Amino acid sequence: MNYELQITNLDKTKRRKILLTLLFVVCSLLSFSQVTSEIDTTKIRIGEQINYKINVEADSTAVVVFPEGQTFLPLEAVEATDVDTTRKDSKYKLSRIYKLTQFDSGSYTIPRQKIIIDEKPFFTDPLRVDVGTVEVDTTKQKLYDIKPIIEVEKSGSNWWKWVLGILAAVALVAFLLWWFIWRQKPLTEEEEIALLPPYDRAKLALKKLDESQYLMRSEVKEYYSELTMIIRKYLDEKVYDRSLESTTDELIQRLQLLKEGNQFPFTKETIHNLETILKRADLVKFAKSAPDTALIEMDRATIEKEIESVKAVLPEPTEEEKLLDQKYKEEQERKKKRRKVIITVAISVFLVIATFVGFGIKYGFEYVKDTIIGHESKELLEGEWVESAYGFPPVWIETPRVLKRVSLDSALTKEAQQNVKLTTFMYGTLLDIFSVTVNNTTLNIPPQQGQQQVEDDKPLFDLLQISEASIKGFEEKGAMDIIVKRDQFITPNAAEGLKTYGTFGLKMPNKKESVDAEYVMLLFSNQKNVLQQVIITWPQDDDYADKIVERILNSVELNPEEPAEEKQE
Repeated sequence: MNYELQITNLDKTKRRKILLTLLFVVCSLLSFSQVTSEIDTTKIRIGEQINYKINVEADSTAVVVFPEGQTFLPLEAVEATDVDTTRKDSKYKLSRIYKLTQFDSGSYTIPRQKIIIDEKPFFTDPLRVDVGTVEVDTTKQKLYDIKPIIEVEKSGSNWWKWVLGILAAVALVAFLLWWFIWRQKPLTEEEEIALLPPYDRAKLALKKLDESQYLMRSEVKEYYSELTMIIRKYLDEKVYDRSLESTTDELIQRLQLLKEGNQFPFTKETIHNLETILKRADLVKFAKSAPDTALIEMDRATIEKEIESVKAVLPEPTEEEKLLDQKYKEEQERKKKRRKVIITVAISVFLVIATFVGFGIKYGFEYVKDTIIGHESKELLEGEWVESAYGFPPVWIETPRVLKRVSLDSALTKEAQQNVKLTTFMYGTLLDIFSVTVNNTTLNIPPQQGQQQVEDDKPLFDLLQISEASIKGFEEKGAMDIIVKRDQFITPNAAEGLKTYGTFGLKMPNKKESVDAEYVMLLFSNQKNVLQQVIITWPQDDDYADKIVERILNSVELNPEEPAEEKQE
């Protein structure tokens, strides 16, 4: 009895499983019938477009996600229209048209496309398309000359503003030096008087003494001081060079000796008159004597007379004396010019040092030194950057120089060239220390393998293995002591990839010591048969290069929202 009950229970379990299985199959079939695809033609010529349409029937509350991006490879998606929605009974019919094309002749299979409905995947059927060549009759086609290369004007930079600023500063400094140092300034009254001969200076001094207000203000002491200073200066320059510091008795005694020695034929009257006036001046200055006005005027006239008498007995200068005087003047001019040169050099050196220190305090001394001497990384960082798309699907990246396309087909076998499409864009090489490389690798997948790959929904590339292979490639090119670190990398527009980075040493040609450098390698496989790679190397301990790399990495995008024109060389 229990045995029969167990069999009955077992039969009920089997029936339940069978019913659930049938129900799942039926639901799957019904669900699969919700998604269909169609194309307007199966045969096109190179460059023509196909309208690939996906139709989805779903409830009004269902969330439907259509394919995005280049999921139709080997055909290229040119445009995708907006989703068209129509009501059909209690359901909605959603449809979207994709415009596809191909620029190589052959037979291609559009892979199954994945549509997500309420987080459940549904697939369309693969479709076959034949792309034929365009027959051209070259005997009837008009031939034209190759168009000349169009020169594109490089956008201007602000370097001319710096040049104008420097020239203006130099001009200002030169003008100030000329105005205050080298310019022939008009002589002051004192300088003009100093250039006069001693006799003329003495006569001019007497004239100014007459114009003074000493006597009107009863300043007799000051008057006699000026009067005796005039005759003493004249004698100091033409007769006895210690006349200014000598006392009255010492000066008269010296004049008497010069007369007796027949050096100057002074008259007794001249010596007596000078002695009388000088002693009277001493009494006025030290004994506070106050002669009357008539005596003062007589002394002033006597001094003028004796200046004339001294001049009359002075011998004419010889040719040797004139030559010595000329040499003296020339030597004075040379000294004056030498002093101007020294002042100019000192001011210029001071301004240069002050400018360097000022900019050094504000911007840093290392930055100022690199600006003056020049630094390759600094010039790249502060130069005009280029934002471009490289390869297809494009890798958008901003670099200090345009990356040039490099053909690596010769490194592949003929069989590999048929199955792999490789495009490489580079600036510099590993031996240049600073380099940027963008690689796009596309595998041509057979239809059967492509269909299976879509179903598996797994990428064809193992990014970790590719990273290890690239590190071995560094070693083959001479890199040593490589330190490897790995991390996830997410672009600004949320494309995920693998980041491999670290340091290495590189033996440079014609150098004994190795150069320390850093590297970073980004790997992306967001499309199943496409590998996108960005490799950057730069010198270690180079602040400018670090900023360059940071800016490059922040600019990497795989699917930018606003496409820009691709720039390739």
